Amino acid sequence: MTRALLLPLLTLLPACASLAPNDTVALFDGASLDGWHADVPAADDDAEVGPAFVVRDGMLVSLASPQGHLITNASFHDYRLVVEYRWPGEPGNCGVLVHASTPRRLYGMFPQSIECQLHVGNAGDFWSIGEDIRVVDMEARRGPPERWGVDGDRARRILNLTDDSEHAAGEWNEMVVECRGDEVRVWVNGELVNHGTGCTASAGQIALQAEGAECEFRRVELTPLDVEP
Repeated sequence: MTRALLLPLLTLLPACASLAPNDTVALFDGASLDGWHADVPAADDDAEVGPAFVVRDGMLVSLASPQGHLITNASFHDYRLVVEYRWPGEPGNCGVLVHASTPRRLYGMFPQSIECQLHVGNAGDFWSIGEDIRVVDMEARRGPPERWGVDGDRARRILNLTDDSEHAAGEWNEMVVECRGDEVRVWVNGELVNHGTGCTASAGQIALQAEGAECEFRRVELTPLDVEP
């Protein structure tokens, strides 16, 4: 088992236990949600609540509502994640969460994690959800230090470096998230839009959101990184 996988891969990658660094594996197989599980609070007490995530025309689709998260069964560290996404209708809110752990840590909905924002016009923002991370120009991008925090109404948003990296609505975008040790880097369409250090987590699950706007994903791939022992 390579160091680049934190835990045994459970049902996610049963045939890939010998993955070497820089070997890429598809977390979404284009046909099913195998290797993932949904956490949708509205479904707890209502068996009639529909799914928040489906596979449609070879794409993984976040249906926007009911709100919740699609979470990998396995946990990872030291990897490069590539996600290709687009808004098939009205652009809105969605996100990619890394280092996810405790379910429903925030507002009874969001798992403890660092969110890499997909919200239209803000792709690449960090949101601290029970975990924290630092960037250069922290006060300019997060606000006064006395407001910083990781819960509730604290200043959890850290602005990205550019808001003009996204393609027009309906076009495909590529987000690359590289997690190495306590650092997280994010690129949108080839442009570095955020770089955080001192992250309070360095491993965990990966999650996709359903949070208000339908979002299609045609590629969700992970490449373990070669790290020194």
